[in-house]
Parts: sequence; structure tokens; C-alpha cells
Amino acid sequence: MTLRFQKIGIITGVAAEAEAFVAGRAHATEQVGELSISRLTLGTRDIAVVCSGIGKVNAAVAATVLALRYNIDLLLVVGTAGKLSALPGDCFMITEAVQGDYGAQRPGEFVHYTAGSWPIGPAKVVYFAAERLPDVGLPKARIVSGDAFVECPDHGAGLRNRLGGDLVDMETAAVAQAAGRLGLPWAAIKATTDDANGESAGHFNANLARAAALAAAALKRAIALLD
Repeated sequence: MTLRFQKIGIITGVAAEAEAFVAGRAHATEQVGELSISRLTLGTRDIAVVCSGIGKVNAAVAATVLALRYNIDLLLVVGTAGKLSALPGDCFMITEAVQGDYGAQRPGEFVHYTAGSWPIGPAKVVYFAAERLPDVGLPKARIVSGDAFVECPDHGAGLRNRLGGDLVDMETAAVAQAAGRLGLPWAAIKATTDDANGESAGHFNANLARAAALAAAALKRAIALLD
């Protein structure tokens, strides 16, 4: 029997998230431009892990580099996020991703469109659907990604109300869009550090290590259960 997803690429936004997953297991490290890529194995699977740096462009570039350089067949995002909704839990399996800052800025309002579509005419948002990973007991969530760290409860509420977002980060939807362009499946596991409000910066710093470890451990369990 041939197992699915033998070559997996993992993207994180900050170094602590990558370090929580690699945890001294790398058997090789390769430098590609400014990207430091760690290679390791989990069971029979070859894993390449990269900290892309923060933001959608960095994440999409890293996803593309992993996919093309290592012939990746599954792209994963792991790490932390802010919480937008009242969904119970602190670590989540992402089922859908959407870019929260793509669309048309009109007088008095921002109109959301599907990322990459023509932002003129009737507005429509199609969410990027994640590959279904093995069930490791995590609640499921929709994540909104954008190039702004959310420290405003009003903005967070807008993302929740307009886009149905449960979580917010700065990378996942960009990886999802890149994966679609590359013809690859993607998935993500995110643990929360803050509530996307005026206390976000302090809470993110205080909770980063714990949340990164939580997400990394959950992803390792999911990979181990892949068929």
C-alpha cells in the first residue's frame, strides 16, 4: 500500500512555532535565500519545515519554495492565532481559510471578495477548503488571514461578522491560495494566544511558547495518523 502525503511541507510565521515542531529532530538544514529549511522524518514521511516570516507574501513564497524544491504533496501551516469567536477551545483544526483584507475599498466600507478574483461587480467570497486531516480531538474553525496584526476589538468583530471567522492570523489563507495555484492540498492547526483586541500584543508574547507547543504536538499526532 502506498501511503498518502509522503513529502510534507510545513510553514510557520515566527521562529518559535517552527522550533516547537522541529524540537531538535532536524537531520539537515538548508538555506534558500533568507529561508532556513529544516529537514526531518516522522515515521516514513519526509518533512521540510520553514519559518516564512510574518505576513501573506512571506507565507506564499515559502509555500512555493517548499512545493517546488522538495516535490511536496501536502502543505501544512502550524502555529498560533488570535481568537475572534466564542468557539470553545484553544487549539483548532482549520477547515476553511479566507483573506480578510482582499476586496474593494469603497466610500465608507470595505467589500470582501474571493482572493485573486476581480474585485469589481457583485461581491462574492469563496473560502479555501482545507484537506481533512485525521481526527485528533480538535474543534474545527474557520480562519481569516490578513497583513495586519489585530489589536482592535471592533475590527475583530467585523471579521467575525462579515466573514464568519473564528480565528485570525497573517499566513494561513495565503498558503491556501498558493496551494490552490500549485495544485496541492493544504491543512492547518492553530492554537490561540489572544482575543484579537487591545490586549493582543501582550497576550501574544505571554502565550506564544505554550500555544506553539500545543499546535505542534497536535500536528505531530495528526501526521502520525495519516493513512
